[in-house]
This record gives sequence, C-alpha cells and structure tokens, in this order.
Amino acid sequence: MKNQLLHTPEGVRDIYNDECRKKQMLQDKLKKAIEGYGYQIIQTPTFEYFDIFGKEIGTTPAKDLYKFFDREGNTLVLRPDLTPSVARAAAMYFGGEELPVRLYYMGNTFINNSSYQGRLKENTQLGAEMIGDNSVYADAEMISMAVESLFAAGLKEFQLSVGHSDFFTGLIEAAGLCEEAVDELRELIANKNYFGVEEAVFHLEMEENLRELFTMLGGFYFSVDEMAKARSLAVNYPKILSAIVRLEELHKVLEAYGIGRYVSYELGMVSNYRYYTGIIFAGYTFGSGEPILKGGRYDRLLSHFGKQAASIGFAVVIDQLMASLARQKIAVFLPEDGEVIVYTKERFLDAVTMAKEIRKKGGTVELIGWDSTRTKEEYISYAKRTHRRKTTFLE
Repeated sequence: MKNQLLHTPEGVRDIYNDECRKKQMLQDKLKKAIEGYGYQIIQTPTFEYFDIFGKEIGTTPAKDLYKFFDREGNTLVLRPDLTPSVARAAAMYFGGEELPVRLYYMGNTFINNSSYQGRLKENTQLGAEMIGDNSVYADAEMISMAVESLFAAGLKEFQLSVGHSDFFTGLIEAAGLCEEAVDELRELIANKNYFGVEEAVFHLEMEENLRELFTMLGGFYFSVDEMAKARSLAVNYPKILSAIVRLEELHKVLEAYGIGRYVSYELGMVSNYRYYTGIIFAGYTFGSGEPILKGGRYDRLLSHFGKQAASIGFAVVIDQLMASLARQKIAVFLPEDGEVIVYTKERFLDAVTMAKEIRKKGGTVELIGWDSTRTKEEYISYAKRTHRRKTTFLE
C-alpha cells in the first residue's frame, strides 16, 4: 500500500514550479480578455448548500457530488459547477438591478467522477456570466468573448460548436418520446453515435418532416440553404422553428465580430446541464478529448433564487486548456524577473540592505546563504531554472 502522506487522492494533483507559474499567467491572460468586455470579478464559496445544486436546478447528478454535513446537520457540497453559485449571488446582491450585470469568476470545481474515466476530479474554471439580457446580441457577445479568450491563451486552431437546446427538446416533445428513449438518444448524441441515433428513430412512428429533422442531429451547418431547409421542415413545430430562427439571427450578428471561421453550428448539440434554455456552445481544439470551454443560455435558472432574469455564460476549463497547449507545443512564455543574491556570512547585512532597496522599488530578490561546498555555477544554474535574470555574489 502506498504511503498516503506523500500521495494525493485519485483524481487530484499537485501543480508546482513552472507549470504553476504558467497556469497563473494563462489565467491572467484570460482575465484581461474578459475584463476588456467590461466584466467584473466575483468570488463565491467553495462549498454551498446541497439545494444550490439539487435536481431541480439541473446541474451535476447527486451521485457525482462531494457531500458532507455542517454542525447543524445541513447537507453541504463542494461546488461541481460555478454557474448556480454565481446565479445565487447575483439574485441576492443584484436583485433590483434592471440593466445587464456582467460578472466573471475563477475557482476550482469538484466532481466525483468514476476513477475509470481517467478525468481529474478537481478542475480550475474561469468563466463569465451576463445577467439580465435575453437578446441575440448578448449571445453574440458571449461567443465573441469566448473566442477572444482562447486567442489570448495562445490557441490558433480551435472551433466553437454552437447549438440550441430547444432543437433537441422540441424534437422529443413533438415525437412524444418517453424518458427512457430520451436518455438513450442523449447518450448516443453525447458519444457522437449518429448512426445509432438514426437507428433509434427509424422504428418510431412520426411525420416525415419530423423524421428528417431528427436526421439533422448529427450535422454541422451553416450554409444559408441548409438552414433554410431546416426552417421549412420545422414550420409546423414552433419550438424547433424558434431554435433555428435564433441560430440564423445569431449567425448574422456574429458576422459583425468577424469570427466566422471559428464557429460552426451543430443542431444536435446537447448538454449535461439541464438548466440551459437556449443557445449552447462548446470549444474544442487538438490535444483534448474533452471540451476546453462550455457555455450556454439559462433564462430560468435565477428564478430558483428569486430573480427573473435571462442569462448566458461560459467557462474555460483551465486544466484542459493547458494540456492542449502543451500537446500543440504552444509555449506559455515565462519571463525572467528578479535576481538571486548569494551572500557569505560576513556580507549578510549588505545582502539584506541591498534586497530591501530592490523590493522598495518593486523588484523581486531571493537571498541564499553561500555554501562553500557549492560552486558559483550551481547558483547561476539555479537562478536560470527559476527564471531569475541576474545572480549577484557578495563574498
């Protein structure tokens, strides 16, 4: 049995030295990109009451939550998702605000995945939420900001898949599918098994236009002709039609941002978060089998906390993003800063005086007592490893 004092539990890991600095720099770049759109920082607790993430909210299943109790016997959970936390806080502190509220956050999330899935159970997310705007312009701003964030991180090749939650829900409602059939379809779509989707639908009785709309669950679109065809097929299905029209409107607005090559439209897109009510999207790039970014519109979520407000947001999964950058050999540049002062016992006072002056001017300095068994080259090598630009010896 391994020594538990030296190892982390399954699904979590230590991050240190260059990797930790790179993660911090990456987070700073993402923050700057989001702040450029006028978003302001918010922090919510690492754990919340269970009901914040309960079944009615439509977030992570209860079996995947880390649950514990406080002294009063209340059930608490480590947050698996930051959006419900931000929604709660927004309802509490911005309940009377009638103009849009723009918030962004950074924090760790905790999901008790099965160990066989090979996923981290603790992830860092940095995301943004716009509360109080139900327009297609808000949808476009959020998608543009997501693209700008991935640019800021250093990615050059990536794609945002954009869909609408009502396309799928409209289909299953029109077809009158039972819960078991819906769950099967969701799993097939999540696994990109579109042949399985066609086979599952083949045996169902339905109107021919609806059947053809089901075949669009596996496609990526946006030619004008393709969307016009989908719209004509959906003319007798208001919920499906509304979803297609919204995507067409979004496409027109996004043209103003000039990010068309990074956006594709996926009518069959579904999300594990059941609180999404409109536009949904996810970001993908090489080197990651999981989305590096997830987002969508959740116009009814805040009503659970007492505020009626349409909202949309997204979150970047920092750990997935870092893994993708590494596999694509995109370097996160660590600048050399500060210096190392190596001093003998006799020069200790001089070293402290010099260090105080450097720090007073905003500089960084590291003091190391000189070990006579070590060479100068060892100290210089150490300074290079820690990205210090200068090594001073006080002999």
